[in-house]
Amino acid sequence: MAGRIEDYALVGDGRTAALIGRDGSIDWLCWPRFDSAACFASLLGTEEHGFWKLSPADGEATVTRRYREGSLVLETRYVTSAGEARVIDYMPANDGSHMVRIVEGLSGSVDMRMVLAVRFDYGLAVPWVSHNELGDLRAISGPHKVVLRTRAPLDGVGQTTVSDFTVAEGESLSFCLSYGPSHEDDPPPIEPRKVLFQTDRYWRDWSSRCASGTPWDAILKRSLLTLKALIYTPTGGIVAAPTTSLPEELGGVRNWDYRFCWLRDSTFTLIALMDGGFLDEARAWRDWLIRAVAGNPEQAHILYGIAGERLLPEIELDWLPGYEGSKPVRIGNAAVDQFQLDVYGEIFDALYQARQRGLLGDADGWRVGLALLEHLEKVWSEPDEGIWEVRGGRRHFVHSKVMAWVAFDRAIRSFEMGDGPPAPVDRWRAIRDHIHEEVCEKGFDKELNSFVQYYGAKTLDASLLLIAHMGFLPQDDPRVVGTVEAIGKHLMRDGFVLRYDTEDDNTDGLPGGEGAFLPCSFWYADNLIGLDRCHEARELIERLIGVCNDVGLVAEEYDVGAKRLVGNFPQAFSHVTLVNTILNYSRASGPARERSEKSALARATSPNRASSPGQGVAN
Repeated sequence: MAGRIEDYALVGDGRTAALIGRDGSIDWLCWPRFDSAACFASLLGTEEHGFWKLSPADGEATVTRRYREGSLVLETRYVTSAGEARVIDYMPANDGSHMVRIVEGLSGSVDMRMVLAVRFDYGLAVPWVSHNELGDLRAISGPHKVVLRTRAPLDGVGQTTVSDFTVAEGESLSFCLSYGPSHEDDPPPIEPRKVLFQTDRYWRDWSSRCASGTPWDAILKRSLLTLKALIYTPTGGIVAAPTTSLPEELGGVRNWDYRFCWLRDSTFTLIALMDGGFLDEARAWRDWLIRAVAGNPEQAHILYGIAGERLLPEIELDWLPGYEGSKPVRIGNAAVDQFQLDVYGEIFDALYQARQRGLLGDADGWRVGLALLEHLEKVWSEPDEGIWEVRGGRRHFVHSKVMAWVAFDRAIRSFEMGDGPPAPVDRWRAIRDHIHEEVCEKGFDKELNSFVQYYGAKTLDASLLLIAHMGFLPQDDPRVVGTVEAIGKHLMRDGFVLRYDTEDDNTDGLPGGEGAFLPCSFWYADNLIGLDRCHEARELIERLIGVCNDVGLVAEEYDVGAKRLVGNFPQAFSHVTLVNTILNYSRASGPARERSEKSALARATSPNRASSPGQGVAN
């Protein structure tokens, strides 16, 4: 049985990633890319669906683990009655072919056991196992092949490979599993110790540029390292998570494939990387974004594959029982075909924020932008599926309209900077003004003293917390203050903010509930910071950091009842918002303030502002 989601750590190489449990079992690994079929899928099933476990034979060993400082090299220490041993797990940086595990004896003598069960195609295919001329174990099925190289004795037990050995103080033994196409020569061997040194240095050199000077520098650096690990290096695309179908509700049906790149994450990710000190990664992500959306603007999608793929059909894997019985297990994502207005705002805000930070665009970027805006002029007034990808029918979601306003606003600002081609800026201003007027008239409920989820609704939505940060209205506008207060009153559960009430009118078209979506809680903290309620903001930030696991990783959601992480893991959006909120709190000019620079329109259309809230940020 798979462990709790919070029991896993991640190692990666810039092309894919593995999840390793506290018990020493690799229960999830897709090779050679994040979105490839898994060869270890017991995370979503049982041991029959593939795993690779390396741990003491003594099942009562005490376990502690940590990442090396500034690195993605994982160290797990086991203490038994007979001695201590350490397992070092890593994937060579920017390689895409190897998973390395090194066992070291620290004291006494520890009996160890390794069990390898390779199951290709998400646990469906049992490979043919043999040995090559060098004695290396080779497992092949269809187009897939892995090769295990080790000096340890190997025995076949049933349809698994087992190694029982003892490691004494000062001794070490390595296991290297390498992936390659079955029709090609075996992947070349590596020197595990030498490559360990190179990999550790790579991560340390990268993270040494990380922003610092916050109250939470350690978790800030770990979150940025996690984001780096979720970047597909060849293209610059960032996956939302390296997993699929980890449930938003234990035992429920809200199980989605997150191994793709969402456009709406683009601005948050760009700002997190740029303000965290990593312009090269931000530039690569910006370039991926422009390539992905290029083409017929009417065919723009809300998410793409890691190389910009558009065909991501959603299918169900009925042979997998799901994480703790959470079915169905899905690969692909049907949301790719949804219409979501907010992505246009995210695209233009991302490009604008990049230009503000010195990442200049090019002629192709301008042409793509002009085509997208021409299309948006025709469709902004239509209902859509919204930020949460609802499957209960299209509506006039307030957040979607706000983001359509953002698209025109950022385009106007960009062209006013003076280096773009001729553009119908006056027409854009008229559309921007019209959207603003409509949202304030139809999207605000005077009885609730709050903006609402969609036009005419009486329900709330945490995405409304972005209204001020997008510059649509000032942070201290009474309508914004009222919205923050309403969300804190009605969507807060045990100190965490829900996306919306899943039991209220079934807007999303799905049964059951979900945990607290963690980015929403960070957005709430950002609003508290903007309203000078910094003591409350710090308490909330500490609470959110507190749900990260022992090695600083966090999932998409938190189940406040079960007190467990739920949803895909680790989740880029959660780590992105963690980074941005820490920087908002710690800097006089943080990402939220930079995004919410007051436009002339917002100032002109806002009523008298509340007198008490300010715009301060804690030091």
